[in-house]
Amino acid sequence: MNRPWIVIAGGGTAGHVLPGLSVAAELVRRGTDPAAVWFVGSARGIEARLVPAAGFGVTLLPGRGIQRKLSAQNISSAWGLLRAAVRATALLVRHRPSVVLSVGGYASFPCVLGATVLRIPLVVAEQNARAGAVNRMASRVARACAVSFPGVDLPRAVLTGNPVRPELVALAAEPDGQRRRRARDTLGIPQDVTVVLVFGGSLGARRLNDATMELVESWSARAGVRVHHVAGPQELEAVRAWEQRWRAAQPEAAISYLAVGYEDRMDLVMSAADVCVCRAGASSVADLAVMGLPALLVPLPIAAEDHQRANAQAVADDGGGVLIADRELTGERLARELSYLFDTPGRLGAMAAAQRRRARPGAAGAVADLLASHARRPFARPARATDPHAGADS
Repeated sequence: MNRPWIVIAGGGTAGHVLPGLSVAAELVRRGTDPAAVWFVGSARGIEARLVPAAGFGVTLLPGRGIQRKLSAQNISSAWGLLRAAVRATALLVRHRPSVVLSVGGYASFPCVLGATVLRIPLVVAEQNARAGAVNRMASRVARACAVSFPGVDLPRAVLTGNPVRPELVALAAEPDGQRRRRARDTLGIPQDVTVVLVFGGSLGARRLNDATMELVESWSARAGVRVHHVAGPQELEAVRAWEQRWRAAQPEAAISYLAVGYEDRMDLVMSAADVCVCRAGASSVADLAVMGLPALLVPLPIAAEDHQRANAQAVADDGGGVLIADRELTGERLARELSYLFDTPGRLGAMAAAQRRRARPGAAGAVADLLASHARRPFARPARATDPHAGADS
């Protein structure tokens, strides 16, 4: 295989993988051959599916993260981490990339170790307002840290924003009214209704689902509102069962309601929406800002370092959203917060403007510039090749 110009290391969740893919897409847009961009991730992570689907090569490492409490599982996790570190270092020795980008998560740690030992330039990309453990460690030896929020406490921090998908950036460049009309026409949503989008991540969120069902029941008689509920594939069956009972009890309901397990047209749905109710993951927060979409943010309480609360607080402080603690989320609370937004003239518009001020649609380009400035050689354009070592270890 020809030497990759960059190795993008990390993953486990979409919040880590999608920014890495956005940077990769920007490098390709600038003329880098896709074969010069190589990902290293976890065999257990979502990158095993997302990276090949995007047209990039990936090496999947064994093991899982080490828990922050004493447990028997940590013994096997430490062994898996050692194997992963050996494999990652061997990959870096073999291909000697010009730069390594750590996007965080367990899978980035082995490559951070390898890059440090081999003195390969390392750049950290931190998506959250509060840095994760691996990126905090990596920042000590990194040439630079691309951060998404002002004030992130990492050395040599450069405020780039969190890279978002190119299709969202393209949509956000369109005039709001034009984009909304086209999205609603495509989705069959009337132009004169207020659209509430609810989603809880790729797997859904039971707390958000329960509150949404309570909201719809209490607003059965409210006309002019559409709730687009992305319940998550694991929760959809229970939500559909509730929906049947609700429609039987409220056959004349005025509110419009649609539940889906997974939304593969999220760019269109976000374009059509007036307000969003969701968790406060870094990618969601960045997407909402780029799209200028006001939000009620419900941080996941068990997120590492409580980073989702920090993300949501930053958005709330800037005026683009409202933070609701997970334990306080009920249908009644949702109804109260949404009613205030709907019934206060200019409130949604002011929040949308605040979101757009926060947005950094050029984040992927800013990270690419940072990589180029610290790389050992200019962007490479090798011929395509397939890494025989790609795939998951058992």
